[in-house]
Amino acid sequence: MNIDMSEHFMEPEEAALLCRVLGDPNRMSIARALSGKELCACNLLQQFHITQPTLSHHMKILCDCGLVRARKDGKWMHYSLNNEKFESFRDFFGALRCEGNQNC
Repeated sequence: MNIDMSEHFMEPEEAALLCRVLGDPNRMSIARALSGKELCACNLLQQFHITQPTLSHHMKILCDCGLVRARKDGKWMHYSLNNEKFESFRDFFGALRCEGNQNC
């Protein structure tokens, strides 16, 4: 089996960490909301009807693992997806193959 060892190659340990992070429904929903755009924390608070400390907790986890980027603008935090990290994560799973011509 050939595995592309490009610069975007993700180690299994990192992919497992990202799976754990996105295993939380709130964090998965936040990532989905950030897809293709940057959002202010105030918009995320309104969209998900959660408290500011809860949002901060989830955003810290998403930022610490590298899935989300944070940018401060005055008193507000703005968040966006780290496209390179998500592409590497996607490519990790895209490289998995079934044996032979089996449908899996």
